[in-house]
Amino acid sequence: MSEPLLAVEATPLPGCLILTPRVFADARGSFCESWNAARFREATGVTLPFVQDNQSVSHDRVLRGIHYQIEQAQGKLVRVVTGAVWDVAVDLRRSSPTFGRWFGLELSAENARQFWIPPGFGHGFVVTRGPATFLYKTTDYYAPAHERTLLWNDPTLAIAWPVAEPILSAKDAAGVTLSAADLFP
Repeated sequence: MSEPLLAVEATPLPGCLILTPRVFADARGSFCESWNAARFREATGVTLPFVQDNQSVSHDRVLRGIHYQIEQAQGKLVRVVTGAVWDVAVDLRRSSPTFGRWFGLELSAENARQFWIPPGFGHGFVVTRGPATFLYKTTDYYAPAHERTLLWNDPTLAIAWPVAEPILSAKDAAGVTLSAADLFP
């Protein structure tokens, strides 16, 4: 039997999944199918539509996050096409057995991994090798009035960021702690 075109790994946060597309490489370069709705649905059981694609380019040590929308909550399928990042999801669903826990992994151009983060989670990343081009598909539109930012270094979360002194936007530096945050039921 041949290798699947999309491998799926569970994470300690139920619903968050690591997806690795099969990469075909030869002397000319490489090819992979980065998105296929039918394969995604078959591999994950998720049928949410993606309505918006976003792209950011960030330099070494830039940390973006931890972001979420309290209304119009977004599921995100994220990947990196140049450089490398440490990507993190935080469970913000009060009713979840993993509430307040986080999971992180490296996403890079070389490993071709994708990370599915369902609605109800905060999301952030820090660039470990830049510049990093970060792509994400979202299941709802950006809604600035509903956007929230969790403090990246909240001691309650104790996220093991691999960068000691990240570069932050003013908005990200002013994030709130988990105890003060608007949360999901």
